Amino acid sequence: MVVLAIRLMSMFACSFGGYRIAVLLNDNYIRKDPQQVLALIIGIILGLLVGYVLGGMVGRYLAGLWVRTESTFSRVTGADLFLGAMGTLLGLLVALLPSLALFRLGWGGLIASIALFMVCGFAGMRIGVVKRTELSTMFKLGQGAAGASAMRTAYVLDTSVIIDGRVVEVARTGFMEGTMVVPGFVLKELQGVADSSDTLKRNRGRRGLDVLNALQHMDNLIVEITDQDFPELSAVDGKLIALSRATGLPLITNDFNLNRVAEIQGVKVLNVNELASALKPVVLPGEEMKVKIIREGKEPGQGVGYLDDGTMVVVQRGKHSVGSLVQVVATSVLQTPAGKMIFTELLEEGRED
Repeated sequence: MVVLAIRLMSMFACSFGGYRIAVLLNDNYIRKDPQQVLALIIGIILGLLVGYVLGGMVGRYLAGLWVRTESTFSRVTGADLFLGAMGTLLGLLVALLPSLALFRLGWGGLIASIALFMVCGFAGMRIGVVKRTELSTMFKLGQGAAGASAMRTAYVLDTSVIIDGRVVEVARTGFMEGTMVVPGFVLKELQGVADSSDTLKRNRGRRGLDVLNALQHMDNLIVEITDQDFPELSAVDGKLIALSRATGLPLITNDFNLNRVAEIQGVKVLNVNELASALKPVVLPGEEMKVKIIREGKEPGQGVGYLDDGTMVVVQRGKHSVGSLVQVVATSVLQTPAGKMIFTELLEEGRED
């Protein structure tokens, strides 16, 4: 509908332009009546054709721009619009006083004051948008009681933890509330993974998009897409750390290397893998358990199995019991960055000792 309306207006304007050009040609170059009529007809027809083509191009562009604008505003909360408008207003007020003096300097002062209004207004708007989380918390702006509760805490999500998906289960239990900040460059990376030609990567990317959709439909969470970027940094990990440092928000990840680099730079990190490890049942030396040995271990004679929660169990002298469910007794527990390992012995051998 937009394309049709723009095309009709363009055809009318261009046909009128063609008519006016033909009139000018008739007045200056064409003297015979039949040729003048033919020039008018040709001018109008050419104007219609140009207007049809030009109107279609402009109409399609404006229609796409309108859709993108609607999509952008649909992701923006009322608090963001309010803070952006207030920031712009404050910026204009800051520019007002010096502009009163510049107005007296003639045209040069007028141009300088207009530039000052534009710079201060844009700067105020950007400050309001970039600092929306802190300002929303300060002025208690949100979506009702649930929004006020959710604004208490905010976190930055990285690509790996979105694809992992366990953050959804943690949020459903009620242990995680607040605002989940998803940077635009993370969303772009996620979309790139979802569009990958590799089937495994494509499935992981689509799962990440499903996770974001699930988070957006939770009552105790607000998912905020931020356009704050750091063009001087090329790596997504570096941008995430810079964003967390700039906003003071903790970073949620399950990437071991990103975790360590962020901690070195003073960024608070919440690692989902560490949370999962902390929630695993505590096993003390001397406790008995049953485990199925599924493969040989790295050391001679060892067998390896896993508990239901994924904890690795190393069974001394369990090589010959691969494929069997055996009773073991824990001898020691080792906590590693990758998870917890339980060292055990076969129960019969443990008792003989």
